[in-house]
Amino acid sequence: MITGIEHLAIFANDSKKLTDWYVENLNARIVFQNDAGVYFVAFSNDSMIEICPNPNEENIKTPLNTPGLRHIALIANNFEETVEYIKGLGVEIVEEPITYPNGVGTMFFRDIEGNILHLISRKTPLV
Repeated sequence: MITGIEHLAIFANDSKKLTDWYVENLNARIVFQNDAGVYFVAFSNDSMIEICPNPNEENIKTPLNTPGLRHIALIANNFEETVEYIKGLGVEIVEEPITYPNGVGTMFFRDIEGNILHLISRKTPLV
Protein backbone atom coordinates (compact mmCIF):
# COMPACT_ATOMS: atom_id res chain seq x y z
CA MET A 1 0.00 0.00 0.00
CA ILE A 2 0.92 3.64 -0.25
CA THR A 3 3.21 4.77 2.56
CA GLY A 4 3.79 8.42 1.64
CA ILE A 5 4.92 10.93 -0.94
CA GLU A 6 8.43 10.44 -2.27
CA HIS A 7 8.66 13.67 -4.27
CA LEU A 8 6.89 16.45 -6.11
CA ALA A 9 7.93 17.55 -9.59
CA ILE A 10 8.44 20.99 -11.10
CA PHE A 11 8.85 21.44 -14.85
CA ALA A 12 11.20 24.35 -15.34
CA ASN A 13 12.26 26.58 -18.19
CA ASP A 14 15.84 26.18 -16.95
CA SER A 15 16.10 23.10 -14.73
CA LYS A 16 19.78 23.65 -13.92
CA LYS A 17 19.26 27.27 -12.90
CA LEU A 18 16.22 26.43 -10.77
CA THR A 19 18.04 23.50 -9.15
CA ASP A 20 21.00 25.74 -8.35
CA TRP A 21 18.62 28.29 -6.79
CA TYR A 22 17.13 25.65 -4.47
CA VAL A 23 20.61 24.43 -3.52
CA GLU A 24 22.11 27.90 -2.98
CA ASN A 25 19.13 29.53 -1.26
CA LEU A 26 16.94 26.89 0.35
CA ASN A 27 19.48 24.45 1.77
CA ALA A 28 18.66 21.66 -0.69
CA ARG A 29 21.22 19.20 -2.02
CA ILE A 30 21.32 17.43 -5.36
CA VAL A 31 20.78 13.69 -4.87
CA PHE A 32 20.29 12.72 -8.53
CA GLN A 33 20.86 14.21 -11.96
CA ASN A 34 21.01 12.89 -15.49
CA ASP A 35 22.08 14.01 -18.95
CA ALA A 36 18.49 14.97 -19.83
CA GLY A 37 18.54 17.84 -17.31
CA VAL A 38 16.48 16.11 -14.62
CA TYR A 39 17.51 16.83 -11.03
CA PHE A 40 16.29 15.62 -7.66
CA VAL A 41 16.98 17.91 -4.72
CA ALA A 42 16.51 16.78 -1.13
CA PHE A 43 16.22 18.65 2.12
CA SER A 44 17.56 17.71 5.55
CA ASN A 45 14.45 15.59 6.30
CA ASP A 46 14.97 13.73 2.97
CA SER A 47 11.85 15.17 1.33
CA MET A 48 12.52 15.72 -2.37
CA ILE A 49 11.59 17.84 -5.37
CA GLU A 50 12.23 16.62 -8.92
CA ILE A 51 13.12 19.44 -11.31
CA CYS A 52 12.60 18.58 -14.98
CA PRO A 53 13.35 20.62 -18.10
CA ASN A 54 10.56 22.11 -20.18
CA PRO A 55 12.14 24.94 -22.17
CA ASN A 56 9.33 24.94 -24.76
CA GLU A 57 6.58 26.60 -22.75
CA GLU A 58 6.57 29.63 -20.50
CA ASN A 59 5.81 29.02 -16.82
CA ILE A 60 2.48 30.71 -16.11
CA LYS A 61 2.16 32.30 -12.67
CA THR A 62 -1.12 31.16 -11.17
CA PRO A 63 -2.85 32.79 -8.22
CA LEU A 64 -2.52 31.06 -4.87
CA ASN A 65 -6.18 30.04 -4.76
CA THR A 66 -6.45 28.54 -8.28
CA PRO A 67 -7.77 24.95 -8.10
CA GLY A 68 -5.18 22.18 -8.37
CA LEU A 69 -1.77 21.58 -6.86
CA ARG A 70 -0.75 25.07 -5.84
CA HIS A 71 2.24 25.19 -3.51
CA ILE A 72 5.06 23.30 -1.85
CA ALA A 73 5.25 23.81 1.92
CA LEU A 74 8.73 24.23 3.38
CA ILE A 75 9.37 23.77 7.09
CA ALA A 76 11.13 26.51 9.05
CA ASN A 77 12.55 25.87 12.51
CA ASN A 78 13.01 29.62 13.17
CA PHE A 79 10.13 31.37 11.43
CA GLU A 80 11.09 35.02 11.93
CA GLU A 81 14.73 34.46 10.95
CA THR A 82 13.73 32.48 7.85
CA VAL A 83 11.20 35.14 6.81
CA GLU A 84 13.91 37.80 6.91
CA TYR A 85 16.27 35.55 4.96
CA ILE A 86 13.68 34.87 2.25
CA LYS A 87 12.75 38.54 1.97
CA GLY A 88 16.46 39.24 1.49
CA LEU A 89 16.47 36.96 -1.56
CA GLY A 90 14.38 39.53 -3.42
CA VAL A 91 11.71 36.98 -4.38
CA GLU A 92 8.05 37.83 -4.93
CA ILE A 93 6.04 37.61 -1.72
CA VAL A 94 2.57 36.22 -2.47
CA GLU A 95 1.23 36.58 1.08
CA GLU A 96 3.04 38.44 3.83
CA PRO A 97 4.13 36.47 6.89
CA ILE A 98 1.65 35.97 9.70
CA THR A 99 1.88 34.18 13.01
CA TYR A 100 -1.46 32.88 14.27
CA PRO A 101 -2.45 32.78 17.97
CA ASN A 102 -1.71 29.02 18.05
CA GLY A 103 1.90 29.77 17.10
CA VAL A 104 1.73 28.62 13.47
CA GLY A 105 3.68 30.93 11.17
CA THR A 106 3.04 31.09 7.43
CA MET A 107 4.21 33.03 4.40
CA PHE A 108 3.83 32.40 0.67
CA PHE A 109 6.46 33.36 -1.90
CA ARG A 110 7.61 32.39 -5.39
CA ASP A 111 10.83 30.75 -6.51
CA ILE A 112 12.73 32.24 -9.46
CA GLU A 113 10.41 30.56 -11.99
CA GLY A 114 7.20 31.64 -10.28
CA ASN A 115 6.30 28.44 -8.42
CA ILE A 116 4.54 29.12 -5.11
CA LEU A 117 6.35 28.05 -1.95
CA HIS A 118 4.72 28.08 1.48
CA LEU A 119 6.96 28.73 4.44
CA ILE A 120 5.46 27.16 7.56
CA SER A 121 6.48 26.78 11.16
CA ARG A 122 4.45 24.80 13.69
CA LYS A 123 5.10 24.65 17.43
CA THR A 124 3.54 21.18 17.40
CA PRO A 125 3.79 19.06 14.25
CA LEU A 126 0.52 17.68 12.89
CA VAL A 127 1.96 14.14 12.78
